[in-house]
Amino acid sequence: MKKKVVVFGGGNGLSTMLKGLKEFPVDITAVVSVSDDGKSTGRLREEFNVPAMGDLRRVLVALSEVEPLVEKLMNYRFNTTSDLDGHTVGNLILTALSNITGNMSDGIETLGKIFNLNGRVLPLTEDNIILMAKMKDGTIVEGEHNITESRKQIDTVFYKQKPKIPKKVLEHIKEADAIVLSMGSLFTSVICDLISEDIIKALDESDAKIIYTCNIMTQPGETDDFTVSDHVHVLNHYLGKKKISDVIVNKGEIKQSIIDKYLVKEQKDPVIIDYENLKDVHVIEDQLIKIVDDQIHHDAMKLGFDIYSSLL
Repeated sequence: MKKKVVVFGGGNGLSTMLKGLKEFPVDITAVVSVSDDGKSTGRLREEFNVPAMGDLRRVLVALSEVEPLVEKLMNYRFNTTSDLDGHTVGNLILTALSNITGNMSDGIETLGKIFNLNGRVLPLTEDNIILMAKMKDGTIVEGEHNITESRKQIDTVFYKQKPKIPKKVLEHIKEADAIVLSMGSLFTSVICDLISEDIIKALDESDAKIIYTCNIMTQPGETDDFTVSDHVHVLNHYLGKKKISDVIVNKGEIKQSIIDKYLVKEQKDPVIIDYENLKDVHVIEDQLIKIVDDQIHHDAMKLGFDIYSSLL
């Protein structure tokens, strides 16, 4: 019987992970953050009062078993002078299906059948939620895109209104053999999935161990100067009784020229593995770096293998 894995996250980090993990014999449930409010997603949220669908679109494409042209279609962004400007085809389809079926979850399930998903995709909530952040300087920032663009150091994140978590999400958590916290924006893609009493209660009641796939690079405002243990410590702060048991980290070297480029253009540094502060977790090391056009990416297949191996 396949091991049941529930993956939390959003953005490119989650979709990259799933592209690799789906190649291994595991039963995948992706719980996707829906607090993004920028670009096409933000406009559709405001007009149709739906949860953010941009990350849901990326995850659906990542788990699909369809022709590459369909991926290009779903991610195609209009460039025009009309109201369609900036919208992606996938976001429009998901919004339409949400209206046709009555909710986002049923819309995703319908599209999933067409895409022949290798797993299932669930939104964290059906609510049109607004992410808030208290910054280190005491200011309060409303909206995910404003939080990210502020570049201020985040102290804590919370929702403007308490989100209602679908029963399906809680059921899959309780039945899981493992919970995987994805790499990506720590506060605005991962922790935003954990700031719910219902989620934490379900995690504590499950028999699943919690695995974290750590970022390769830091992110301005969210994880400046963070080591691996800093990431783990912050996540454990938001978790309940059950804490992270395994952390997957990159041990591959990065060329100094690429490090310098990231530092100058994006103010990002490599995340250091501080072994002395990681004695309470099982550290899984691998050469996880994949360089494409001088851009650092996780090697999806290696990451998927490391997650699968940790379940055996």
